[in-house]
Amino acid sequence: MNDRMSDMMSDIEEILISEEDLQERIKTLGMQIAADYEGKDLVLVGVLKGAVLFMADIMRYINIPLSFDFMAMSSYGKDTKPSGVMRILKDLDEDVESRHVLIIEDIIDTGFSLSYLTANLRSRNIASLKICTLLDKPDRRKVNVKVDYNGFSIPNRFVVGYGLDFAQRYRNLPFIGVLKPEVYGGTEA
Repeated sequence: MNDRMSDMMSDIEEILISEEDLQERIKTLGMQIAADYEGKDLVLVGVLKGAVLFMADIMRYINIPLSFDFMAMSSYGKDTKPSGVMRILKDLDEDVESRHVLIIEDIIDTGFSLSYLTANLRSRNIASLKICTLLDKPDRRKVNVKVDYNGFSIPNRFVVGYGLDFAQRYRNLPFIGVLKPEVYGGTEA
């Protein structure tokens, strides 16, 4: 392990979900999605930047024809808590009208971002809309969103790794880890 990786690891309080557990659950989710969408025109919509690793891995297990695109939204800025003001930073390049859309999200906490995104996508005359998330923090939910495919329900802790970040760092960790509060200057996620 190099010095930079050691520095990142020293910021981790505990490993919440191991790399092996992540990959096993992602395989199961991908196979279920493939079965559910057999014969349908499926487009995956990944929410940047956090869902990139999850989306890349889950696509490998969805063994039916599909296409994918990305959207980027912002509600956090450089803070650790959502601001409540949503902005689309990158919209879809692909037309999703009359198609079955599956949102691929890294983590759902308050539900504000996802509520905004689902309303936006539903306005595009899609055939159906479902949500797949790697992580769900039900204790933080402020807006009711229906999660169709859930990787893991987790406690209200500040997590990083496997695409999730703090100040653009830690995304490349191969597991989900709890960040030490002294690193982000807080006590809650």
